[in-house]
Amino acid sequence: MRKSTFPLLILILFLACKPKTEVSILLHQVSVIDLKSGQIYPDQVVLIQGDSILLSGGDSLRSKYSGKIEIDAESKFLMPGLWDNHVHFGGAEYIDENEQLLPLYIAFGVTAVRDAAGDIPIEVLQWKAEINSGKRIGPKIFTSGPKIEGINSVWPGDLEIGSEEELDQALDSLEKLEVDFVKITDNTLSAQLFRSATQKARARGWSVSGHVHPEITLDEISKAGLTTIEHQSYLLRAATPEVKQIRDRRISNKLSSKEANELQINTLSDSVAEINFKKFAAQGTGIVPTLLISYNIAYLDSLDFSGDTIQDYLGPKLKESYQWRIDRYALEDSASRKMRKLIFEASARLLPMAQKAGMKIMAGTDAGYLNTYDYPGLAIHRELALMVKYGLTPLEALQASMINGPAYFGLEDKYGSIDSGKKASLVLLNSNPLEKIENTLSIQAVIVEGKYYSRADLDKILLEIKNWVRDKQTGK
Repeated sequence: MRKSTFPLLILILFLACKPKTEVSILLHQVSVIDLKSGQIYPDQVVLIQGDSILLSGGDSLRSKYSGKIEIDAESKFLMPGLWDNHVHFGGAEYIDENEQLLPLYIAFGVTAVRDAAGDIPIEVLQWKAEINSGKRIGPKIFTSGPKIEGINSVWPGDLEIGSEEELDQALDSLEKLEVDFVKITDNTLSAQLFRSATQKARARGWSVSGHVHPEITLDEISKAGLTTIEHQSYLLRAATPEVKQIRDRRISNKLSSKEANELQINTLSDSVAEINFKKFAAQGTGIVPTLLISYNIAYLDSLDFSGDTIQDYLGPKLKESYQWRIDRYALEDSASRKMRKLIFEASARLLPMAQKAGMKIMAGTDAGYLNTYDYPGLAIHRELALMVKYGLTPLEALQASMINGPAYFGLEDKYGSIDSGKKASLVLLNSNPLEKIENTLSIQAVIVEGKYYSRADLDKILLEIKNWVRDKQTGK
């Protein structure tokens, strides 16, 4: 008797009609950028479930999955969200204007920021918690809280210390605030306490960022545990054979800051820089160049910012805070302005040397209040362009933002690539940033921890901010 094929047909029909698994977001035909290798994988499907990436792969995934939101991303490029690794929220009298920067960052594809101190740390910590819980739109915030300084610091909001006991109390307070890293600067802080603060903060498990005290060499503070040097110009102090002589003469007041700058410029040595940068890399010290703010100020006499429409999205008092640098620059003579340019150009050309030596470079901008024409959101795009102009490849610049940023906090397993299990904080671009770094601005959509913002959504966010600023300016 012939065996019936009916059960087999039923099984085939069942498998053919098996319902697809629904995910939160499905992107298809997208070109995925691998920031580690620089490879681009075309015609990919990326599946997002909740706040994380579920899978990525070929078009066959579409036979098994559907999306509540499905995006045809043909001819578009997907990369991790941008990290601006040095920003400032501040201005206690215009906290509301700082609040408006949070959605502005998202509109420019910045999904994480590293807040390097200001005078409104409690508000920043509250925003951080609200963003993490989904109650507020904004980038993921990593903050130092108030920075450590000496007595009578010129910057408001600092933790001012004058003794080891006060240092310990300051670090205790930062632990209670649950800050993500520690920031130290040298306005009035003694060299001894600067070094001790670095060592003690590292001993408590924090990464430590800072300026570098003029009485301490970069090698000394690197060995003490400084994780990142903030601002490229400090590297000039490690690019001269006169480094210890300059330090000793500064301690004995035989050399002014101006004279030290001139001596550094006149004795620059690529070979010395290479040796020292390799030492810093081996000792775990990286650099956050913040090229943009130095470039803006060095060339303030020739740059025209009047056409920057992003100023329409910044509050009036925040923009007013730019004026102090403008006023200071106006009082400088031609020799001082020339020296600014020399310092900028000399330090910027060290960037590829630091990269080659193995120092971790983190892309950060100094954006926020006080820092003239250093616009939150837009700034990281301009910073990356300057990094490429001064010697990095587009891939290296992107890595400095989106790979080295998470690595600073030990979060490589959550951010920096488009892989299963990583957080779904992504930017969809119309053009390839590896071909032209300025293409980071060709934003078609942003995904923040699994929440999708189309171009129309981003434009709506921008319009709301613009209207808020207009009403603020007119007193409505």
